[in-house]
Amino acid sequence: MPDTHIVNNGSNNVALDGMHWPDGDLSRIPDWIYTSAEVLDRERERIFLGECWNFVALEAELPNIGSYKRSYIGDVPVIVTRTDEDVFKVFENRCAHRGVEFCRELHGQANEFICPYHHWTYNLSGELISVPFRRGDKGKGGMPKDFALGDYNPKHFRVARRNGVIFATYSKDTESLEDYLGPETMEQFDVVFSGRELKILGYYKNRLNGNWKLYHENLKDPYHATLLHVYLATFRLMVAGQKSAMICDHMGRHATAASAKDDAIEIGDDLVDEMKGAFRVGMDLNDGEFTRYVPEFDSPWTVTMSTIWPNLIVQRELNTLGIRHIVPRGPHALDMYWTMFGYVGDSEEMTRHRMKQGNLMGPSGYLGVDDNEAIKFLQDGFKNSIPSEGVVKLDPGNEGGTDTLISEASIRSLYRHYREVMNL
Repeated sequence: MPDTHIVNNGSNNVALDGMHWPDGDLSRIPDWIYTSAEVLDRERERIFLGECWNFVALEAELPNIGSYKRSYIGDVPVIVTRTDEDVFKVFENRCAHRGVEFCRELHGQANEFICPYHHWTYNLSGELISVPFRRGDKGKGGMPKDFALGDYNPKHFRVARRNGVIFATYSKDTESLEDYLGPETMEQFDVVFSGRELKILGYYKNRLNGNWKLYHENLKDPYHATLLHVYLATFRLMVAGQKSAMICDHMGRHATAASAKDDAIEIGDDLVDEMKGAFRVGMDLNDGEFTRYVPEFDSPWTVTMSTIWPNLIVQRELNTLGIRHIVPRGPHALDMYWTMFGYVGDSEEMTRHRMKQGNLMGPSGYLGVDDNEAIKFLQDGFKNSIPSEGVVKLDPGNEGGTDTLISEASIRSLYRHYREVMNL
């Protein structure tokens, strides 16, 4: 690869100073993986810019020739474009001159991108096409005679698409997208992204005060669902005892938390006692339509939350659909970009239904707000307490997929993979 600020510099082939994972023990997670800037630097090189496919956009966000979107791979800013040749391109949003992010708008239509500082200009394919005063002025100044525009193009990423979703990788060695996802993840992915044309319904964005990996852990942790989320438990969107599963790929990278809503399930006194912090006896909704599931998918599950390593969440909560794009902002924070969508063929009634149920999600959604707060509590603990280790021992002897909510097996599987990639 060319010499660039986003290329592996070799430092990640040695041990991190003073940092040692407990030997052979995936049930203990050291605090420093959430707080160390050095760890984050290695994650950028070995994960986000390594052999991973990163989500960058939905095709529906780039509907026309000349459409573009600002996006991120890890914390590296990139631009996704739809070129004059109707090809999707992904390249770094960094002017080769002085490093300015030359695309400043979140999305739009353009024929070219002009850096606001010195007006170096790039086309939709990510090629430098113009440098002001390249030959100087009246014989004075200007670039060297051997200056060639093509030597100063932004760094480009390989692109793969599946059913309207665009991914990118910086590594020439990354396997095909289908092999990367694996059959288990692809099966759940294709339920939502079946080839039906998507219709964007809206966006959210929020900052969470926690390490980016905590969001993956949270959705690989079915144990918390009926304990933290009062709304889930009280209105029976997820309760202990109903049909549930954690579906994982063989590498431990990706997982889908799945459940089937069952209004007929009996919640006895013993179950109420276990969920006493979350289950509110006797409460009911004024609007029963809010939690109604309209069958529309070839799936036994009414809820699926898929974590696709390293930066994508695909949510299907009843009939509300969306993706979440994770962008690390240092060790102690992440930005979450939410995109809510439906399908072009949806009736007006279904669109309203999706929008109403969308209040479950987002920065202050009835469910989303609980996770945001819990992740902050976790990060506060890592930062402020005496450095130690977390414990993920539930469901001992298992790794990967399970058919119980009372498990942390998929978290252990994730960190088995993580330790190998990070050489910890």
